[in-house]
Amino acid sequence: MKIYNNLSEFKRLNNAVATIGTFDGVHFGHQKIINRLCELAKSTGGESVILTFFPHPRMIIDPENKDLKMINTIEEKAAILASLGVDHLIITPFTRDFSNLSPSEYIKNILVDTIGIKQLIVGYDHRFGKNRSGGMKDLVAFSGSYGYKIEEIGEQDVNDVAVSSTRVRESLLSGQVALAAKYLGYNFSLYGPVIKGDKIGRTIGFPTANIFIEQPYKLIPSDGIYAVTIEMDNESYQGMAYIGQRPTINGMTRNIEVNIFDFNREIYGQYIKMNFCEFLRHDVKFTGLEALKLQLQKDKEDTRTYFAQHPGA
Repeated sequence: MKIYNNLSEFKRLNNAVATIGTFDGVHFGHQKIINRLCELAKSTGGESVILTFFPHPRMIIDPENKDLKMINTIEEKAAILASLGVDHLIITPFTRDFSNLSPSEYIKNILVDTIGIKQLIVGYDHRFGKNRSGGMKDLVAFSGSYGYKIEEIGEQDVNDVAVSSTRVRESLLSGQVALAAKYLGYNFSLYGPVIKGDKIGRTIGFPTANIFIEQPYKLIPSDGIYAVTIEMDNESYQGMAYIGQRPTINGMTRNIEVNIFDFNREIYGQYIKMNFCEFLRHDVKFTGLEALKLQLQKDKEDTRTYFAQHPGA
């Protein structure tokens, strides 16, 4: 997959089969659109193109709102899209000038003149142009003049619930990582370098790797204990992760830590990927380290039981 960091880097294609969107999470519904995009490109001898935006449009339109967090970093999103077989990914900065394009300007200047669309695949709720005023009716209205075809993909359901990036975020923020995985089609993950902590876990027999998340816009799931898998050096390990402020020791900052099972190497500075499989329990303040140690022993047993029952997790 070729990646372009601006529309100006992209050379117009003769037969572009394209779709547009933020695709945060690249969830089950997004995958239906992207699979159809790649299928159509192959069947017509065209090339598949995804136009996405970074920063997220809402970060530009409402910069004071720091609450919006992304399911994927832009690097994670690109990796998932590449795995789905996309030919071209255009990551264009979403600016106020871009947001002020009228629907007709957007169609002519971006889709037709810059990308060269011959076929366009969009989701059922696709909106574009100034104040999100453009939609399916505009795309259809201009299709004859500019010579492109358009196809709309309907809403996707998982367990009778409409799949959306918002629902995925809500699931993760409430700790429901297994439900989020059903929506996404894969386990949500965090990726970052291991940094030094205060090593309290070692004193009670549960050493942890503290993970630093470099992108401030990356969503962090709800506080609590999770069953996770860890990927590093092309190896996979099981473990239990903790997210929280460590109330038992009156912690002041929110930590992301993981106790990796059957592992005792020093990995400071190494980047690791942590995949969330199951929520085990909420964060609790214990009476002291000995009480915490007893609970962690039970958490470890629960985590091993989970993986024994879900060997493919």
